[in-house]
Amino acid sequence: MNRSIQKDAGGDDRQRIAEGRHADPFAYLGGPHGAERRVRIYHPEAVEVTFKDGTAVPRIAGTDFFEAPLPAALKAPYVFCWRDAGGSWRSTYDPYSFPPVLSEFDLHLYAEGRHWHAQRFLGAHCTTVEGVAGVAFAVWAPNAERVSVVGDFNRWDGRLHPMRLRLEAGVWELFIPGLEPGALYKFELRGHGGCGPMLKTDPCARRYQQRPETAAVVEPPEAYAWEDGEWMERRRREGSAWQQAPWSIYEVHLGSWQRDAQGGFLDYRTLAHELVAYVQRTGFTQIELLPITEHPLDDSWGYQTTGYFAPTSRFGGPDDFRYFIDYCHRHGIGVILDWVPAHFPRDAWALARFDGTPLYEHADPRQGEHRDWGTLIFNFGRNEVRSFLLSSALYWLEAYHLDGLRVDAVASMLYLDYSREDGDWVANVHGGNENLEAIAFLREVNTVTHGEQPGTCIIAEESTSWPQVTRPTYLGGLGFTMKWNMGWMHDTLTYLGEDPVHRRYHHDQLTFGLLYAFTENFVLPFSHDEVVHGKGSLLDRMPGDDWQRLANLRLLYAYQFTYPGKKLLFMGCEIGQRSEWDADSTVDWAALSDPRHAGVQRLIGDLNGLYRGEPALHRHDFSEAGFAWVDCHDAEQSVLSYLRCGDAGERAMVVLNFTPVPRHGYRLGVPVAGYWAERMNTDSALYGGSDVGNAGGVIAEPVPWSGHPYSVVLTLPPLAGLVLVGEGA
Repeated sequence: MNRSIQKDAGGDDRQRIAEGRHADPFAYLGGPHGAERRVRIYHPEAVEVTFKDGTAVPRIAGTDFFEAPLPAALKAPYVFCWRDAGGSWRSTYDPYSFPPVLSEFDLHLYAEGRHWHAQRFLGAHCTTVEGVAGVAFAVWAPNAERVSVVGDFNRWDGRLHPMRLRLEAGVWELFIPGLEPGALYKFELRGHGGCGPMLKTDPCARRYQQRPETAAVVEPPEAYAWEDGEWMERRRREGSAWQQAPWSIYEVHLGSWQRDAQGGFLDYRTLAHELVAYVQRTGFTQIELLPITEHPLDDSWGYQTTGYFAPTSRFGGPDDFRYFIDYCHRHGIGVILDWVPAHFPRDAWALARFDGTPLYEHADPRQGEHRDWGTLIFNFGRNEVRSFLLSSALYWLEAYHLDGLRVDAVASMLYLDYSREDGDWVANVHGGNENLEAIAFLREVNTVTHGEQPGTCIIAEESTSWPQVTRPTYLGGLGFTMKWNMGWMHDTLTYLGEDPVHRRYHHDQLTFGLLYAFTENFVLPFSHDEVVHGKGSLLDRMPGDDWQRLANLRLLYAYQFTYPGKKLLFMGCEIGQRSEWDADSTVDWAALSDPRHAGVQRLIGDLNGLYRGEPALHRHDFSEAGFAWVDCHDAEQSVLSYLRCGDAGERAMVVLNFTPVPRHGYRLGVPVAGYWAERMNTDSALYGGSDVGNAGGVIAEPVPWSGHPYSVVLTLPPLAGLVLVGEGA
């Protein structure tokens, strides 16, 4: 119904409200206002309005506004009734008769960048105000001229529910009585300078519609009945015990691990049962999920996040994801989530230029844009952005019981000139290329999460030589618990990619890593990044004929599982998949019908069992006390040998033959006498090998060799790794 706005007292307020331009609707709407207790209601679809007691609220002539004194018998919040053009009567509490909902304390902490739980007041929350149930909405948009809540409950009309601005923090709020969980909503903003209106989804929503739809969904208060109390108590109690524990991480993209019979996604609950059973069977201790934070584009694999507090609806709802983690914990499996605070996508309905200005991102494209990825960079120097991201990190650990976060693209956060040409970046205040604000933010994330959720881990994907990534912040470090060892990964794959006849000239690619192996707490990753974008599968990267390629792959895994550091393997690698990862398909499970691929899978299970069961292989993954060379100099024969050591005299000797030539009578020094049991031989026929070996073990002879008082004589199988455990005299 179009009516011209009469120019009288209040006419300007009414015009701005009707045009969706009013920044302070509570100053005019609702009430009661003044000594006369006047109430004003704006309702474009109402033909007639009354109070609940039947008292009429007359229309202001020529407008869609209604005004009358509040009857003495009524008080705020009050109910009004309205009749539509079809003659139907409805009633509702007036949203503009409720007081502010947000506390000054929350707003103060948020504006200072020190709020660790911003999602508790931002977003949409089912609550009760003045005894009335409804939903409280809040959003940070300091430069907007007007913000409204729109949704299926008001036919997406931005005139109907304009919000109140809490000027001290730039946060807009509105309590809408009568709304219930499941309601769809967005925020409609008129941006700085009158641009817009713009429709934006809620940055702090805990659930979204399934793509391609982008509305947020009102979630009920969390009521999930967790059953992982024993796991959570042990995590809290043991704190940093993870350093001495075996960590073997299975990296998974939930959308392409398995699909249903029709090719659709499995849901979180089905995935819980299927994935946990598989991970238990193959011996991994943790699952790491590629980002399941809500994202619009499947092809981004989750790395272009738009929902920093919501698990993607592709696989179910929030409680379904809670069930996934709960089930993992109840079956002894930890869960780590890829978390992406480095950048976000440009989608106009999400974070980009949220209030019409660069709000979450930098204004200067030399600071605010990732040229390579086509994404935007968070402004870590802005207090509210830090509160937003800190809250997100802690939220996943608290509300979903996740055991850790793997922080993506840390190098891009640390360096202002990351992947930039000269002149395309802005130096810091000291003239350097270090991103001081991002460094401070990362330190704060690590300090807060470790303090609030002891026993959780924050893992850095950091590909440079930045010092002390995993050292405490009080010692000048960044405070991460672990870091991916990208240097070791690149050197190892480069070496294994060489034809064995040439490997003697590249022996240092195997030995160099020990010069820095204990400078950080390292994870040894063969991740999704190594099997996409034309790189081929790990098996593809091995040289030789098919037998040699499979043998090389088994040798690679023996090296990874016995080298100092925690382990990570991407799905499909554990079966020697021949094709590179395709996110639109699934792991090539059919390959397991081939005994050679089934043998690779069996080897991974046995390596996991050996790694978990033998303290020498995991107690000192981050310490020189757990490692000693036996012989690192045999480049001519491309053989590498070393000891791994535990706390109570446990010793495991690893011998790796990187050529297809069996070596008989190969003598190596050992520190103790007695029997050395051959606990692993990757050339075993069980794994598809040729079954060359040492008949279960060898006895050390009192023959000094290479600085040791005893020695053993071994047969080294071709392209294979041996693990021998000293059992004493």
